[in-house]
Amino acid sequence: MKSRFTFLLGGLVLAAMPLALAQTGGLRLPKTVEAGSGFSVQSSGSGKAVLYIVGPGQVLRRNVQLGNATLFAPGDLHNAGHYLVALVGDSSTEDGAFDVIAASPPAALSFLAKPSRLAVNLHEGISGVVYVFDTFQNLVLTPAQVSFQLSGIAGAVQTRTALTHNGVAWTKMNSAAKEGASQFVARVGDAASTRVIQQVPGDPCHLRMSAKPSGQRLAVETEPVRDCSGNALPDGTIVTFTETYKGSESTVDVPLKRGVARTDMPAYSGAKISVATGVLIGNEIRWEK
Repeated sequence: MKSRFTFLLGGLVLAAMPLALAQTGGLRLPKTVEAGSGFSVQSSGSGKAVLYIVGPGQVLRRNVQLGNATLFAPGDLHNAGHYLVALVGDSSTEDGAFDVIAASPPAALSFLAKPSRLAVNLHEGISGVVYVFDTFQNLVLTPAQVSFQLSGIAGAVQTRTALTHNGVAWTKMNSAAKEGASQFVARVGDAASTRVIQQVPGDPCHLRMSAKPSGQRLAVETEPVRDCSGNALPDGTIVTFTETYKGSESTVDVPLKRGVARTDMPAYSGAKISVATGVLIGNEIRWEK
């Protein structure tokens, strides 16, 4: 009497019905298969059997004639990983395993760059991390050379190269000396990804004001406020004017407009007027009529 038996393969219980005259022999399997590629499985013996291939997110089942090659078309297996194989015949089961690796060449990149906005002239202030994938979104684990390029203002270009390790590579770049948007590009072969890094002026480096009569009041005005690289601070940056007179103090907060802050203050003879923005203190004026 022919019997029914079951076995466990990769967490999947397979039930094998007896197959008349099936005598299984050795399996000849590829060691590796590139994702999306066609391949074959060769068996020996005679009769009929059922071939199972079980792997990450995929299960293939084929009725086979022992002694012949079983062909699998391109695209049958596209998830990279370790696959288990079972050839179930009438009275015996053959098993084996092979690996599906990522297809080549790399087809897509996942590129992370941060921060998206930062001050100028920061050493290694920009970091970039890239993950390399094939056309089936498998992480490409074989080493690949990644080219990083940061194109700054006025034609300034920084380049770095890095070799991927387990599918990932990273680098650091300096922010540009001039404000503006830079293109941060990661490239592997024909696959590329671009991020935009906005570089803004740094902390103010020079602050100086002047004063002159304006009717019954005093007009005070800063020179253009810039950072240490000569970039004008953005409009809206707050500048504080402080006037001290006979023990009393008054302050006025003024936003920069076109790089300059200006306001009117009381024209007290003997008053002291100072200016500051952030932690930077500018010059002081003593007003005398």
